[in-house]
Formats: sequence, structure tokens, C-alpha cells
Amino acid sequence: MTEKALDALVELLDLEPIEVNIFRGLSPDENRQRVFGGQVAGQALVAAARTVEADRSVHSLHAYFLRPGDPNVPILYEVDRIRDGRSFTTRRVVAIQHGRAIFNLAASFHVDEPGFDHQVPMPDAPPPDDLPTFRERMAPYAEQLGDWYHRPRPIDIRYVDWAPPEAREAPREPSQRVWLRADGRLSDDPVLHTCVVAYASDMTLLDTTLLPHGVGWQQNQVMMASLDHAMWFHRPFRADEWLLYVQDTPATSGGRGLARGLLFTQGGELVVSVVQEGLIRPVR
Repeated sequence: MTEKALDALVELLDLEPIEVNIFRGLSPDENRQRVFGGQVAGQALVAAARTVEADRSVHSLHAYFLRPGDPNVPILYEVDRIRDGRSFTTRRVVAIQHGRAIFNLAASFHVDEPGFDHQVPMPDAPPPDDLPTFRERMAPYAEQLGDWYHRPRPIDIRYVDWAPPEAREAPREPSQRVWLRADGRLSDDPVLHTCVVAYASDMTLLDTTLLPHGVGWQQNQVMMASLDHAMWFHRPFRADEWLLYVQDTPATSGGRGLARGLLFTQGGELVVSVVQEGLIRPVR
């Protein structure tokens, strides 16, 4: 079941070329009100990478979610080849549905070169194999969650700082740690690993902004949606090996919340940094 879910994700990220610089992506056949933001980000990054020389890997992306995506129709991705320099390549991607932009992304690619090297240390965390799976964690709430619980999940997520839904009515520390990886083996294509992590990086991150407020999206107390998303890729990694996603929230105000994340390998290497702002509007 999990391998089929991962195969479906890989297929989801394998865009259809329509014309020069134009690609088409589909959404999974699931009961969703809108397209998952990580899907659009991952597909847009695939579109950008398809127009870049193989010796350059993405080192940063900055994206805005403009409108909710319609999961029932394809998404067109138009790539603008902004610049091809000696060391850096820049691309802009616009995702379009119903004749309107729903998402845009700017991505920069860089040739591999030597330089200074440092990083912050990885926080301590129990090994992921010692933690329950998502289905094990949420089994007591399966009936309440309905289709959301039974939906195929290509990303294996293990919460380090877990609290059951009934305990989330009390304010908590503004941070959490989550282990994640693709739930199965991927090919060796580094672009695929980068795009899978872009897809997964939209999971759990915005939830961090609710921790200090004693509310949860499952309780229908808040309307949540990603507004913008930025990522910096520091070192090579595999998305099918465990990554510790260390998240915190420095501020919320004006109906918006800001969350930050650092992704570490099990060996302690910092490989990706993430920042996201999202709508966290209380439901009145």
C-alpha cells in the first residue's frame, strides 16, 4: 500500500510536456476541496528543473500561493527562462488553472563549487524507528478522521513532540520535531529527491503556528492556508532516508502565522532550511 502511494507521488511529479517551456500536471483522485500546496510546489520545481542543465542543482526557491487549486482539472506550468549565467540559472514558473494564475515560483540553480562550510548542530531526538507511525498514532481517532485517516500517504511521518488532539486545547511550546521520509525507495535522480522534499515540506509546518494558542485545525476553530513558501538547499540528501524536520514559530499576528523549519539527516547534516507564512484566521 505504501509503495503504491509513493509510486503515485512519483507519477504525480512526472509532468507532461505540452510545448517548449509548458508542462501539465494532474492531481490525485482524492476527495479534496483544494489542491495540496506541496503538490503545486513540487510540480512547479519539476517544471523549472526540466529546463535547466543537469550540472546545476536548485539552491533556493521562493513561492506564493495565489488562489486555491482545483483538484478536478489539470494544472498548466509555464516556465520563464529568466537567466542562464556561468554559475547560476534562474527560472520563474506560473501555475495556471481556469485561465488564472494560482501559484508562482522563482527558483535559482547553481553549479557545484567548493567554499566555506558550517552549520548549526542538530537537536537531540529519539530515533524514528522508535516512534509510532502516523496510522498507529491516529488509530484511536480513525472514525472521527474518516477519509483523511485512510488516504494513501507517500510520506512516512513520525512525530517526536506528540500531543493527542484532546490535549491540544492547552497552549504548548512554539516548536516541534518531526521525522519524515518517502515511504519506499526512490531512484537516484537528485531532482526527484529535491522535489519530493519540496512536496513534504508543506506538511506539519504551518501547524506549528497553532501550538502556542491551544487550537487545532481538526477542531474547525481556524481557517488555514499557505500564503508563501521559501526553501534553501544546502547539501545533497536522499528523500527516502530519514530527515529530522525541526520547526518553530517566531510570530503570529493579523491573521497570519510564520513558521520556520530545518531539515537534518540522521547523521546530523543540515540539508534544507524552510520558511512559510500562512493564513491562520480564527473561525467565529
